[in-house]
Amino acid sequence: MFEYLEPDANDNPEAGSLPLPPRSGANSKGSRPLTPEKVRHMLYGSLAALDRTIKILHALGYADPNDWSDPIPVPPSAEGAAPAQWMVIMTKTILLE
Repeated sequence: MFEYLEPDANDNPEAGSLPLPPRSGANSKGSRPLTPEKVRHMLYGSLAALDRTIKILHALGYADPNDWSDPIPVPPSAEGAAPAQWMVIMTKTILLE
């Protein structure tokens, strides 16, 4: 679907992952366990804008490019001729306290 973009040599090598919330459970007293919750991300725009955004989120370590749906065409609005719009969707599980 989208081309994979290799990180540049100037990129921060530690940007490959996001910080995790503090550990919970038996190791920390008085804290609540982490609960998984699903979040749905939807991006709208041109194919080029969607591709670039997915690559940026991948470079930040947030989402793999293969986690996104194939582009879906968005019907034109009745307000006039707008440039071709597309949509991609990704569902991600996050941990909440």
